[in-house]
Parts: sequence; C-alpha cells; structure tokens
Amino acid sequence: MPSALGRWGEGYSEPTPLVFSDAIALALGPGLLLEMRTTEQVRRLMAENTRLRLAIEELSILNEVSTAVSSASSLDATVDLIVQKCVKHLKVEQGAVLLFDKLEAGSALKTMVRKVESSAADIPMRLGDQITGWMLKNQKALVVNDFTRDTRFRAPSARGSIRSLLCVPMKLKGRLIGVVNVFNKKGGGGFRAGDQRLLSIIATQSAQVVENARLMEEQKALEILQEELRLAQEIQRNLLPKEPPQIPGYRVSGLSEPAKSVGGDYFDFLSLGEGRLGLCLADVSGKGITAALLMSNVQATIRGQSRLAADTGACVARSNDMLHASTDSDKFVTMFYGVLDTRTHRLEYCNAGHNPPVMLSGVNGQALLETGGPVLGVVPGFPYESGEVEFRPGQTLLVYSDGFSEAMNTRLEEFTDERLRASAEASAGLPPGRLLDVLLQEVNEFCGDAPQTDDMTIMAVRRGPE
Repeated sequence: MPSALGRWGEGYSEPTPLVFSDAIALALGPGLLLEMRTTEQVRRLMAENTRLRLAIEELSILNEVSTAVSSASSLDATVDLIVQKCVKHLKVEQGAVLLFDKLEAGSALKTMVRKVESSAADIPMRLGDQITGWMLKNQKALVVNDFTRDTRFRAPSARGSIRSLLCVPMKLKGRLIGVVNVFNKKGGGGFRAGDQRLLSIIATQSAQVVENARLMEEQKALEILQEELRLAQEIQRNLLPKEPPQIPGYRVSGLSEPAKSVGGDYFDFLSLGEGRLGLCLADVSGKGITAALLMSNVQATIRGQSRLAADTGACVARSNDMLHASTDSDKFVTMFYGVLDTRTHRLEYCNAGHNPPVMLSGVNGQALLETGGPVLGVVPGFPYESGEVEFRPGQTLLVYSDGFSEAMNTRLEEFTDERLRASAEASAGLPPGRLLDVLLQEVNEFCGDAPQTDDMTIMAVRRGPE
C-alpha cells in the first residue's frame, strides 16, 4: 500500500501530506482521493484569485485617491477630496479630516480644518474631545466597532448616531499633522483589517499633499499681508510732509524712521495763514499697524483742531477729548504742538507728555519746552496750558520722539536725552537737514548691531542770523 501511494503521488510538485481523510478516501478508492485533492487546489486558486482581485482593487483606489488629491488646487479642495474618496471606497456614512498646527514649542495642537461628507442624517458634526485626545496621545489607528459599549469613551453626543468608527493618524516625517476618521460602516458590519490598512495608506499618501497645500496657502497669505503692509507704508509716507515748507528767515526739516514697516510716530508742518506755522510731533503707544491706524487718527484730529482752537492749549485739550472718545483705554499719545509766528518770532506751544523739546543756541544755552499737560487720550476734560518762548536769531528748535533718546545698544544702554541734547548743541550751527542726519548717524553708531526697537522721529527748525 505505501508503494502504491508513492507511485500515485509522483508528478506533483508540492504533494499534499497524507492525513486521516486521505487514508479514508484511499480506502474508498484512488479516484475519490484525486477528486478531493483537485477540489482543494481549486479552493486555493479561488482564494488567491480573490486576494489578487482585492489587491488590484486596492491599488486602483489608491491610484484614484492619489491622482485626485494631487490635482487639488487648495487646502480645502484637498481635504474635501480625501473625505469624499474615503466615504466612497470604504463604504461609510461619514468621513472627517482634522488638521493640526503646532503654533509654538510646547503649545497644544490646535484643530485647524474639519470637513465632513455625509450621506446620512443626524450624524454629529463634531468629533468628541475624548477621541481626539486619545489620538493625540497614542498616535496610532483606532477601531471601535461597537461605540456604545466601548469603555474607553463616554461621549453622550455620539450615542445612537455613531455606531462604529475608524481613525488613523496622518503623519509627516514622524510629526502628527492630522487625523482621518470614518464613521458607521454601511451594511451593518464593522471595520476590518483591510479597511484599516487602506485608510492608513490613504492618510500616509495624503499627508505630504496636505502639507504642501497648507504651505502654499500660508505663502499666499504672507504675500497678501506683505502687499497690504506695502500699501500701508505708502499711505503713511504720504501722510507725512513730502518736503519742508519754505519760510523766509527760517529753515525746517524732519524725518521719521519706523521700527517696522509702518509706525506710530507722526510729524507735520501746518500752514495756518498770516505767517503762522503749526509744528506737531506725536508718538502713539505701541508699534506696527495698530499704532499706524491711531497715528492717522491723531493727524486728522490735530489738523482739524488747529484751525478751530484759539491757542495751542485749547487745541491740544480738544484733541485730547476727541482721542479719548475714539480710542481704547490702554492707548495714548504723547505730543508736542507749537505755532510759530514768523512775523513776531514767537513760538507758542503745548507739551502733552512728550519728551521736552530743546531750544538750541549754539553757545551752551538750552531751554526745555515743558509746559502743557499729560499724555492724550487718558484724562478727558484736562485743561492744557500754553507756553511761549522767543525764537532768537541763530537758535534751533529740536523736537524728537523717545525712539532717539531711548535707543539701546547691545549692552542695553540707552542713548539718553542728555547725550542727544549735547550732540545737538555741538552741531547746532548746521542746517536743520544736516543736523538731523548727524544725530541719526550718531544714534545708529551708538546702537551698533542692536535692532531698532522703536520708531524714531525728529524735527528741527532754525532761525537764520540777521
């Protein structure tokens, strides 16, 4: 009997081991044994054929998803396509993608985008915090085929609407950038290993495309912001005097260097008629866009009030009330406002909490202009005072913001008012434009490699010798 079995088995490359059923079949006859073995081969071939068909189908799905996602033109379109393809090919009722963005080191991940494609009603639009927290902590696939009985989660809002769920992480270079979720397998069955594998591959393939789309949108947003800043800078530059006024017997100059693209410093020369010239230099609290917007408000206010008020104190007092009514309590403005009468050579002024301007004589004689009141926009109804000085031949009025006096070097030392006044006195005989260039150069040399931290604005008015 054994030899007969050996001869019968010849010709098979992978002979099936003799088992108890073979012995029974052989006892019944060689024909039955051959039939049973043939049936087993057919079964194996059918199983292999099914596996190959599923693999081809899976590759087709992945190719379709990859092609569609890669062709998307925006982040929203990319995420929408991922959700749509997951819902279609995984045969689920709902899908969602959550993208995260780490704003700074040590900060929590923040949900940036969530898209849902649903073919069923009454599906909650918000993923439970517990599930999201689990994914952030574990960063691996999560399968729940009976959500109501899963002891890991207690999400009352999901009961009755979410029966099963499959969540997989979306990672890029080991960093979690999002989560892909699908809910409620159609047909009443649960999620299987093949579903998890397919969704994981989709998430992996989509991660780089999603990140590229996000970076592209960030680049577009940055370009828009840069263009807006350029326009804001141009508008602010146009608000400042384009050239100094031409006044017989006087030379005038001013400059402003914002710490950022736009700033909160402001200077102006106002022609008030009858030989009167308005001089204004203001410093708005803060820097950047917010300060620039408030600065434009200050300019409009002072230009309007300068033609209505009887004297500088009244002009500043009315401007203070208007700014207090239109600005937040944490915003304020320091300002020097003066009116030079070129016929009488008298300067009437009001100092609202600003660095005291200095009247330079060139012979070590200085006068600080301090009369006025507190900063603008804080105390409404305050009675600001006016001061008056004579503008003698050869004298120079220097008005500046604290961006000059408080400029710091790398050792955190300030330039100081005293140093600025001493430098200005030493160069008081220079024309105003040249004087300002010298002072700006000295401050820059003092600061060295230290970055500019505040807006720097300065103005000089010199009366020529008679």
